Amino acid sequence: MTASEAPARASFPETRGREKGYEKEAVDDFLAKARGAFESGAAGMTAGDIRQVAFPLVRHGYVIGSVDAALGRIEDAFAARERTTAVAASGANAWVGHTRELAQVVLDRLSRPRKERFDRVSALRYGYRVDEVDLVADKLAKYLATGQSVTVEQVRSVAFRMQRGGYQEAQVDAVLDAVVEVMLAVK
Repeated sequence: MTASEAPARASFPETRGREKGYEKEAVDDFLAKARGAFESGAAGMTAGDIRQVAFPLVRHGYVIGSVDAALGRIEDAFAARERTTAVAASGANAWVGHTRELAQVVLDRLSRPRKERFDRVSALRYGYRVDEVDLVADKLAKYLATGQSVTVEQVRSVAFRMQRGGYQEAQVDAVLDAVVEVMLAVK
């Protein structure tokens, strides 16, 4: 492969010392695929796919925050295109109806009693800290019910510590993803 045939490297800062970052090749490959899918308008990649991507952590990788910020902008672009396509195909009322239904499902989940919003892992395994998740859930429920100010970036960047017998990570992450989907739908 010649230099002109090599895939372009993204221009993200790299980690130093023992700090880990995202594996460069994995990030570069994914960004190339995302760019190709967006530019071609192909239906092969969605905003949800961008939100779900994960990269291996390695020393001397790309700085995680920089890549995540770029992925957020890419997800926003895909979501805007998806919204435009859906409104053109089904109309604004159908799009709003779908978004309202999703928001209600999420609000119902987040409105459950504290410490009962998600399934728990066994007492011997680690899950998300219940008190931290419940605090975020309260804030997101207020956002969905009253429009209290919360940004997409705040939801994307939320992180929880772990505890034995905590909430199941997959369930919490799925609800956070649904909140982002609702937020992008009305953006």
